[in-house]
Amino acid sequence: MKTLRNSEDQQEILRRVAQLSPEDHSHWGKMSAHQMLCHLRDSYCVVLGEKTASPASGFLQRTLAKWISLWVPIRWMKGYPTRPEIEQGKGGSAPKEFTSDLKALQTVVSRFCQAVLAPCAPHPVFGVMSANEWLRWGYLHADHHLRQFGR
Repeated sequence: MKTLRNSEDQQEILRRVAQLSPEDHSHWGKMSAHQMLCHLRDSYCVVLGEKTASPASGFLQRTLAKWISLWVPIRWMKGYPTRPEIEQGKGGSAPKEFTSDLKALQTVVSRFCQAVLAPCAPHPVFGVMSANEWLRWGYLHADHHLRQFGR
């Protein structure tokens, strides 16, 4: 199973991010490739405690949905709503300059991979997560959005 705990999987995600271009079009959803970079960066920043996201969790989300999302080898559902604080066009960080936003995402992914071993903020939907769960989520979330843009 792919996870950001493995350096090969980290490098895969960083390589795929580096292949993005502002001209890439999404296969689903409303975000541009540039907006997606900012959304991913915001999501990792929530984990690191540098940004907040309101909770939207219940018992099923913290148990069954979390387990299925992280450990069952199926692709994540397209169009699942995100928290408004990290949603583009609402509370998410607005895109500025593509290359600098891309580098900022690469930097935060690297920091996330190192810092997630310490206690982190709870996931807004899945609640408290272990380092292994965060590193699995980190891979899956990036993979989901990179596939959205054919990467």
